[in-house]
Order: sequence, then structure tokens, then C-alpha cells
Amino acid sequence: MLSYRHAFHAGNHADVLKHCVLLALLDHLVRKDKPLTLVDTHAGAGRYALDSVHADKTGEWRNGVARIFAREALPPLLERYRRAVLAFNRGGDLRFYPGSPALLHGVLRADDRLRLFERHPTDFGFLEKAFGGGDRRVVLACEDGLRGLRALLPPPSRRALVMIDPAYERREEYPAVVDALRDGLRRFAGGCYMVWYPRLQKPESKLIAGQLLALAPPSWLHVWLDVARPAHDGFGMHGSGLVVFNPPWTLPKDLAETMPVLVDCLGQDGHARHGLECHIP
Repeated sequence: MLSYRHAFHAGNHADVLKHCVLLALLDHLVRKDKPLTLVDTHAGAGRYALDSVHADKTGEWRNGVARIFAREALPPLLERYRRAVLAFNRGGDLRFYPGSPALLHGVLRADDRLRLFERHPTDFGFLEKAFGGGDRRVVLACEDGLRGLRALLPPPSRRALVMIDPAYERREEYPAVVDALRDGLRRFAGGCYMVWYPRLQKPESKLIAGQLLALAPPSWLHVWLDVARPAHDGFGMHGSGLVVFNPPWTLPKDLAETMPVLVDCLGQDGHARHGLECHIP
């Protein structure tokens, strides 16, 4: 079943955290001249209109990216994020939101490569319109990104950033992500891997970060953000988290400065909070 559409959730609190960290990783990696392979295993539509029927139905972006835009003073990581979103909105009005493919594409250099996977046929059609215009650096595939990842590792340049953020609609997606990371580390232990997960009142959601870290990557970082108290009925996403393998050594310090601001900015009640732990030899 392929029912998930990110258009309903574009620009929400999870996107703010996810894309803020993604940009920090990209900015670090492009400092070296050696080519990069960038992989997005669950690319979605790539770009989103915040005035669309989908986005307006939930209005989640109003409690996410809109709050960042309303804030005057931001730490460097969030200011970088705001500038990246602003680049897709002429005149300064917040009408469009760049998904991960757009942010990845925005840093591509002449010898870099971008691989985008998306299984939903409708979203893949939008992805083709946005990024299928003959750019030789970009390859699109309407297939399971976790399976497609195997053929890409290790990359020819031995430098890669892999982003994994499924919808987690099905229980099987959690172990599939862990298996994909286990295989990825076996094939290419030095790659930078970023895995997003939702914070839900489900056992699978509560366990996945620990299961990923149990793979014993060379170095790692785990950051999470709760914007509200978990619902009494157990439904709904009250936060999200990221596990990063082989993060830049500067990222923990930058996030230590950023996360309290995100709690203050995106928190919806008195239970908003964050966590940050890492091991970087």
C-alpha cells in the first residue's frame, strides 16, 4: 500500500529538524573538492506548494517552517535553513517548501551525483517534472530506495551522503531500515548516513534509534525533538528524531546551540523538549 503523501506534512516540525541537519551535513561535505554521491531513498515529490489543498488541509507548516520565519534572531544552523527555504520563495512570502531532493540538488557541483528514489507513482511524476530535465548528474528511479541503495555502495568517489526517511506506515519498515543500514555499513562503513524516524506511541518507534546504534557505526549522533505531550489515545506524532552515522565533528556543538531554540520556537505545550547524544572519536 502506497498511500502516504508528504504534501500533507511539508514544512512541519519534523521537516524543520530534518532539513536543518541535512543542510549542515551538506555544507560540511562540499568543503572538500572530491566528488560526492547523494542518495535520497524516499524522495517524495521534491517540492511543495504550501497553499495547496494538501498542505492547507493539515496546516502543519504553520507550526513548523512558518514559526522559523517569524523568529528574528536564529542560531547559524536555523538561519542557514531559513535562507535555503527563502531561496524558493520570491519576494519573501512563504508559499513554497523545498523537499530534501531540492536541498540536495541545490548543492550539486559539476562532478557530484544525485540519486532519487520514490515508489509512489503520483509523487514520482512530480519528481520527474522537477528534476528529470536532462541533468546528467541526477538519476531518478520509481522503486524501493532501500533496495536500490545496495547497488550504489560503495560509490566510485568513496564519498557519499545517504538520507533515509520512510513514511513508516507499515510496521515492517522499521526493521527494513535497520537492515539497510547494517548492509550499508558493511559495504561502505565510511559513508555519512542520516536516518529520520517519527516519535510515536508505538514500540517500533521507541526502539529504532537504539537498534540503529547497536549496529556500532564508527561514529554517531542521535538528536530528537518533541513538540508536544504524547496524545492520551496514542495516536499522532509528538516529535521526531535523527540518527546520523559519521557526522561532522562540529555538528554536536552546533546542535547544542540550535535545539533549545527549536524547543522554544516549535513547542506546542509545556512538554516540548529535546535530546542530544553522540560519539565522535
